[in-house]
Amino acid sequence: MAGVTRRRLDALRWQLPLFAVLVHGPSMAPTLRAGDALIVRRGARRVRAGDVVVAEFRSRPGLLVVKRAVEERDGGWWLIGDNEFVTDDSRAHGVADVIGRVIFRYYPRPFRLS
Repeated sequence: MAGVTRRRLDALRWQLPLFAVLVHGPSMAPTLRAGDALIVRRGARRVRAGDVVVAEFRSRPGLLVVKRAVEERDGGWWLIGDNEFVTDDSRAHGVADVIGRVIFRYYPRPFRLS
């Protein structure tokens, strides 16, 4: 699963507009790989279907994930990983609450995602 390194969700609640995350796992390959460092813009109000986002599944509180937003459902977002062989996404965990939209990857090779 493409999880995100995180100390505590409380640390992200400082409301800084941008924050950095580190990708773990293969669920977003080939778009993102383990070790990729990302810059995320906080807030879900500008998320559209197709955006890569950082979110928290309601059924797995405390775990941040990097996934692709598919559609809004039940007041949250249905999220899918880009790797079709890894199903650790909304198909397994239901809707998620988006924390922010990934803007770009800054390591290892800079690449704009939105």
